[in-house]
Amino acid sequence: MRVGLFGGSFNPAHEGHAHVAETALHRLNLDKVIWLVSPQNPLKSAHETRPLAERLAGARQHAHGGAMIVSDAETRLGSQYTIDTLRVLRARYPGVKFVWIMGADSLATFHRWRGWTQIMREVPVAVISRPWAALKSRTSPAARRFSHARKPAGAAATLPDLAAPAWVYLTGPLNFASSTAMRERLTKTP
Repeated sequence: MRVGLFGGSFNPAHEGHAHVAETALHRLNLDKVIWLVSPQNPLKSAHETRPLAERLAGARQHAHGGAMIVSDAETRLGSQYTIDTLRVLRARYPGVKFVWIMGADSLATFHRWRGWTQIMREVPVAVISRPWAALKSRTSPAARRFSHARKPAGAAATLPDLAAPAWVYLTGPLNFASSTAMRERLTKTP
C-alpha cells in the first residue's frame, strides 16, 4: 500500500489543502492520503489555534472521496513532532510505503522543524507548489541541503517506491486559498 501523510494544523482547513492532497494522490499514484491534524503546531501560537475538534471537522469537509482519511493520530500517539509520528507509523506498518506531503510554503520553513533532516531521511517527500512560495521553497535550506535527492516531476509516480532521501517538487494549477488569510479575514469581520 502507498500512503501519503499530509500533516498540518488545518487552522482552518480550506480548498488549498484539498488541492495539495488531491494532487499528491493522483500524481504519486497513492492508495490513500491521511490528513494528520496536529494537536498543536509547536511553531505556531496556541491562542490562535482553533480547537482540535473544529479543525478535524473542517478537514473532513475538504477531504473528498474514499482515498482521503482525516486522522487525529498524533493526538492519540501523544506525538507533537512529525519525526516522532513518522517513526511510530513506520514501525507499526512496515509494509506500507509512506510519503510525506507538504505544500511548498511548508518547504520554505521546513528547516525550522524539529528533526527536519531526519524526516528527509525517513520517508520520501512530495512538495506541491503553492502561490507565492515557489522561489522561497526551491531555494530554502532544505531544498539546497537535499538537492542531490530531488527527483524530476516526471518520476513522481515512482516516489513511494524510492528509498529516502528522495523528494519531488510538483507544479501545476495553483490554489490561492490560505489559512492565514482566512484567519485575518475572520479577525477583521465585525
